[in-house]
Amino acid sequence: MTTYIKFETPQDIADKVMEVVEVARASGKIKIGINEVTKAIERGKAKLVVMAEDVDPPEIMLHVPILCKEKGVPFVYVKTKDELGKSAGIRVTTSSVAILEEGKAKKDLEELKKKIEKLITNG
Repeated sequence: MTTYIKFETPQDIADKVMEVVEVARASGKIKIGINEVTKAIERGKAKLVVMAEDVDPPEIMLHVPILCKEKGVPFVYVKTKDELGKSAGIRVTTSSVAILEEGKAKKDLEELKKKIEKLITNG
């Protein structure tokens, strides 16, 4: 496991996260990329942070889980930058996404947060 990955995300949760990112992109607001995600966390605007596991070099992601814990923002991992980029609606890969406004994904995001909190606590 890479140094910034604090727990293993079950596939069913990862799939649901991707759906929520797509819905939030279409009906709410997301930020894409490590710099934008970091700013969103620091400003207290991020409601969920999604990170790819295949980021290279992994050092660029080291601060994100720490910052999320500091600010009380739930975070989760998905397997690849490619699938995260597709869910975010861009043609390139991305290391991370932050959901700022959940839009129509509000109910699903609340359910996900509960599951993710258990992963973070146990991880």
